[in-house]
Amino acid sequence: MTRSDDVINEDGHDVIAAHTRVVRGMAAALAAIAATGAGVTAAAANVMFTFALDTKAKRSMFNMPHEETPKGIEFDMSEQLEAARWFEEAKQSVTLRSHDGLKLHGWLLDPDCSDPQPHLYAICCHGYAGEPAEMAKWAHRYAQLGFTVLLPAQRAHELSEGRYVGMGLLESDDLLGWVSLITAADPDARILLHGNSMGAATVMMAAGDARLPRNVVAAISDCGYSSVVSQFTDNAEAMFRLPHSLAVLLVKVASHVSERKAGYRFEDASCVKALRHATIPMMFIHGGADTFVNPKYLDINYNACASIDREKLLIPGADHTMSASTDPDRYWRRVNSFVKRVFGL
Repeated sequence: MTRSDDVINEDGHDVIAAHTRVVRGMAAALAAIAATGAGVTAAAANVMFTFALDTKAKRSMFNMPHEETPKGIEFDMSEQLEAARWFEEAKQSVTLRSHDGLKLHGWLLDPDCSDPQPHLYAICCHGYAGEPAEMAKWAHRYAQLGFTVLLPAQRAHELSEGRYVGMGLLESDDLLGWVSLITAADPDARILLHGNSMGAATVMMAAGDARLPRNVVAAISDCGYSSVVSQFTDNAEAMFRLPHSLAVLLVKVASHVSERKAGYRFEDASCVKALRHATIPMMFIHGGADTFVNPKYLDINYNACASIDREKLLIPGADHTMSASTDPDRYWRRVNSFVKRVFGL
């Protein structure tokens, strides 16, 4: 059994621009409703759903002007630039048809080392409102270990079709489709799943899915929430300063909107429920200064995981998905150790 904790001390960094836009944008979108005293209504819930999950709506977070990257993000720019150049030069286009008919797009990258490992694959899933290129640093690290790497674009992101974001639930089905694409081409494939933020939720929900093939050997979750209900409830309390009971009601009504429009309920998008059925080795990572997804979810997800082989890593001072930049030596030493041990490298 492997159950290890690792804690470091380091100053925090600014949250990345995409998540700053989420907080500011949704707060502005619902401010008028809150100010009128209308309370938690179907209108407020519809605004919440539309802004956060409808990528085609005029008043969607996905259609807001992008801001400049905040100061403090450039601290590991050299590695990021190297990985970005490698990604642009090496990426190969690949497509997949989802279970509900969407054309999904991804980028395939060959190993970047002198001794590529046969049958080894890593799938790296980006976060909410992100794109595959943001995972280039992780992809390059795995490619240097000998993995062939796939960076899928989540539905309704980058070149993938779709309108509504599934917050990891719909995307976990898509991830199983990407896994099947690999195993169809290489029945002996041994696959690592890695996800950041919403990508982490995607990975966790897939890891606990009964359909997960044995080809998937291990999974890594970086800054994942425990469920969509808990994450949206946290957002409602923090951004609108709603009492817990009203925040819960707002999210419950928004879940009904989601069921009607996007085909899923927030209650069904639970990493905790999925992890209770996970049996593969898993590693959970979180930044202790995460201002977007509460660090409390590190222990919640870790404790929910049924696998007897699981590890966790907390990086105090690291903001959302910034652990690998806040202390890259500690982060990659632990990640590499986990991957090499599980895959026998």
